[in-house]
Amino acid sequence: MVTSLLELDFGKQYTYADYLTWKFVERVELLKGFIRQMSAPSVRHQRISVRLSGMLSSFFRKTPCEVFHAPFDVRLYDRQKSYLSDEQIYTVVQPDLCVICDASKLDERGCNGAPDWIIEILSPGNPQTDLRDKYELYQEAGVLEYWIVFPSEQIVEQFVLKEGSYYLHEVYHAEATAVPVLFPALSIPLQEVFAK
Repeated sequence: MVTSLLELDFGKQYTYADYLTWKFVERVELLKGFIRQMSAPSVRHQRISVRLSGMLSSFFRKTPCEVFHAPFDVRLYDRQKSYLSDEQIYTVVQPDLCVICDASKLDERGCNGAPDWIIEILSPGNPQTDLRDKYELYQEAGVLEYWIVFPSEQIVEQFVLKEGSYYLHEVYHAEATAVPVLFPALSIPLQEVFAK
C-alpha cells in the first residue's frame, strides 16, 4: 500500500494494478504508465463542468447512455485488443465528462474501455496533456467523439473518429449551439455554458 505520492518514482512505468494500491489524497492519472499529477480545477472550470453535466444528464436520463464526471476512472487501451487484466493496463484517466452507452464497460471501479464521448475542459496547468497526449490516447482507444473546451477563449473544438483517426469536425464559438455528431438531437447553447 502506497500512502504518499513521494513514495512513487515519476520516471517509472506503472500499471493499473499498481494504481489500485495507491491511497493518498492527490489525484493522479496514468498516461502509458507514467504518472501525471492533476491540479485542482478552477471555479470557472467547475462552472463549465457543472453546466455541461446538467445538460447532458437531462438529455441522457431516459436512454441507455450514462454521463460520468471526474473523479471517475477510465481504463484505456488499444481498441484492437480485447479485455486486459489490471497488470496489462497502463492508462487510467479521469476525463472531466464522459458518456458511456455500453453498460458492459462499467464496473464498480469505473469504465473498462473507451467511452463513446469525452469532454475535457482545459485548465492553465494541463493544456499540452489534453491537446497532445490525451488526444492520441483517446484516438488509439477508439473514443468516437472528443471535445476540448477552452474556457478563456470560449470555444469548443469537436473531434470525431473516422477510419481510426480524429478529424476536426467543428470549432464552436461562445454564441453558437454545439451539437455532438453521435447525438444530433442534443443541442448545447454555449452562451449558457460559458456564462459568468
